[in-house]
Amino acid sequence: MRLAIIRSLLITAVTLAFWLATPAQDVTRELKITSGSTIEIVNRYGRVGVKAEAVADDKTPSGKLTASSPKGVSDGEIKIVSAGGKTTITVTTTDTKKRIDLVLTLPERSNIIVQTVAGAVEVNGNFASVAASTDTGTVAVDVPDEDITYNLLWTESKPRVVANFDLSAIKEKNAGRFEIKGKERVESPKSKDPSLEPEIPKSVRLDLTTARGIILINVPPNEVMSDLRERPLTNAAKAIVRSGDSLLMEAIRRAAPKYYGDYARSLPPMMFEPKFSAKSAQTENPNASLKTALVRVTDLKNRSIAGLTANDFEITESGTAREIVSVERSTAPFNLVLLLDVSGSVENYVNFIRKAARAFVNTVDEKDRVSIVIFNDDVKVLSKFTTDKGKLSESLDTFDAGGGTAYYDALAYAVSDTLRQFKGERTAIVILTDGDDNRSFLAFDSLAGSIQESGALIYPLYVPSGLIAAAAANPNADIDPVRRKYMSVSAKAEGEGEKLARVSGGVYYPIKEIAEIQKAYEDIVVQLRSAYNITFRSETSSGNSPRLKIKSKRENTFATVTSVAAAP
Repeated sequence: MRLAIIRSLLITAVTLAFWLATPAQDVTRELKITSGSTIEIVNRYGRVGVKAEAVADDKTPSGKLTASSPKGVSDGEIKIVSAGGKTTITVTTTDTKKRIDLVLTLPERSNIIVQTVAGAVEVNGNFASVAASTDTGTVAVDVPDEDITYNLLWTESKPRVVANFDLSAIKEKNAGRFEIKGKERVESPKSKDPSLEPEIPKSVRLDLTTARGIILINVPPNEVMSDLRERPLTNAAKAIVRSGDSLLMEAIRRAAPKYYGDYARSLPPMMFEPKFSAKSAQTENPNASLKTALVRVTDLKNRSIAGLTANDFEITESGTAREIVSVERSTAPFNLVLLLDVSGSVENYVNFIRKAARAFVNTVDEKDRVSIVIFNDDVKVLSKFTTDKGKLSESLDTFDAGGGTAYYDALAYAVSDTLRQFKGERTAIVILTDGDDNRSFLAFDSLAGSIQESGALIYPLYVPSGLIAAAAANPNADIDPVRRKYMSVSAKAEGEGEKLARVSGGVYYPIKEIAEIQKAYEDIVVQLRSAYNITFRSETSSGNSPRLKIKSKRENTFATVTSVAAAP
């Protein structure tokens, strides 16, 4: 009897373990839908994503639905009813805390109706019409922009909207409602070949209603700034507009179309910088029998490799090997921007910021030119580029802390304005911040192209403001381990810091103890100095500019050519 009970308990335990180990089940349904039909989706318990799919002439239109949830989805929770050219999909569950997300693929030119409460709505493709209503969820549509008729309504808040074209003026309605209504039409070039079949129509009607949500029209959600209020341009934003960087300018225009237009019209005609394109691994080089290339070699973690010799490199021009004459450590000075966060997130810790900044100034090489730029809601240049460490130190006594955090704007300002005069030279930005932005016109993802194009190395030091507070209270005290988890950088900032360093070629430093800041400064100096001047023989004929490749022979290392010039 006892053995039977034990056996029964073991079977129960194994069965329970099996069910716990089994991944949550999704529900997938094929949908029978005709072209031009209407699909209504009601999902009060999660997100809705809808994508249009072209239908070949020899294929019958159809659709597909996938419902997913961390807790699994049962067939009974997804109800589909079709009648009179309309298909209604409803999510029903007795557990109001259970989130069920829907992803649908539907034929082009269908008519879409979506209802959610807090879940996001994402619609992508050539639909005839999109009607979406939500309480607080974000509504993001990416549709053809040749012919868009839009009616946007906020029932309980002022509009929060970003579009890739200028919207009509906001109209305040009764009962605290706000409406934006209008039409956007772009004439597309007509084909000169009459034998071509007519294109699928691309006119779209948008009827989007939300209580307090955000509406995005043809703008990627990851490129939306943190503060969606329509507000005057800051000094940083104006400098970005003046820079001529078309990528950053377009992001500013989307964020504040009215103020951007007013400011842009006040400026003389600008020479726009070209849009970002990926840098080629092959570098064009000048005509000369002896050339010197400035080369940086990094490992898989983007850290510079020191101590390399001529035997560690291989150089070719148009596929032909070239003789390496010498490899020397580069001693050329850097143009460094020290970017300091003095926003409200670190308010009352001005002494810490000053002390940390002075430590950096004292650590860098005496030949390096340093500029100090602070930021909160806006930017301010404390010191222009100089090698005078005394002047740099004195400038740090001229600021106070407080305000919001326009971190992304400040970074774009440093790239497009402060360092612009040194294009082609060795440049770097060292950042001291907690990494959390709440006031920028720019979104983080709109920075990557301009950062890569600038060639500046970026070294972010992310310091949690709670860590600063603990150090200010008692610099020698060990941090309470229970509180330690509240003194870390947010996951979002952590990911952005790593990406920022990676795309620029710098190194990310998540600071967990105050003493690590000085160690980071010392490491940055080592990283900056780990570059090589490689002189090699060239057989360039007059008028011919061969393609240059410089490779590192060491395993898992990568050589980046910064510049090439005729050897002295």
